[in-house]
Amino acid sequence: MSLLSILSEPQKIKAHVDDPSSKLKLETRLSALFASKQKRSAVILCIGTDRSTGDALGPLIGTHLSRLNLPQLHVYGTLDEPVHATNLAETIQLIQQRFVNPFVIAVDACLGRIDSIGCITLADGPLKPGAGVHKQLPEVGEAHLTGIVNVGGFMEYMVLQNTRLNLVWRMSENISALISHSYLRSHYK
Repeated sequence: MSLLSILSEPQKIKAHVDDPSSKLKLETRLSALFASKQKRSAVILCIGTDRSTGDALGPLIGTHLSRLNLPQLHVYGTLDEPVHATNLAETIQLIQQRFVNPFVIAVDACLGRIDSIGCITLADGPLKPGAGVHKQLPEVGEAHLTGIVNVGGFMEYMVLQNTRLNLVWRMSENISALISHSYLRSHYK
C-alpha cells in the first residue's frame, strides 16, 4: 500500500455518545476537515423530520446549531424548516445556487446493529439519506455525520417511530457540540 493511497482513502470514525475519549477523536478529525476547507463556505445539512422520533435527530441538531449563530456556518434543516425526502433535492439545489463550491457536511439519523446504537460516525464522502428505509434520494456532502438511533433490518419505519426520544435528544446535543467545537477550534485557534 502506497503513502498516497493511505492519504486518499476515505476515513470513518465511530464513537459512542457516552465515550468522551472517542468523541475527542471525532472532534479532532472534524476540526481538521473544517480547517482544510476554510476558504470555502461551510454548510451543515441536517436531514430528517420531526414527525418521527428516530428521524428527528437531524432537525434537532440543526435547531441547536442555528441557535448558536456561529459566524459563517450555514445550517439547513431545523425543527422549523426540516429537510426531508420531499424537499432534499430542492434544498441541495438551493445550496449550490447560494454558494460557490460549498463544503457540505450532511447529518442524519441511521439504523444499525444493536451494539452500535448510540454511536456517532464521521465519514468522508457523501451521505446516502433514506438508505435505511429503502428510499432512493440524492447523495449529498463531502463528509457526513450519522447517529445510530436504533436497530435496522426489519420494519424500519416502525423502528424509527418507536425510538427513544431521550437517546435522540442526547445524541443531538452531543453532535451539535461536536460540530460547534470543531468549527470554532478550526477557525479560531
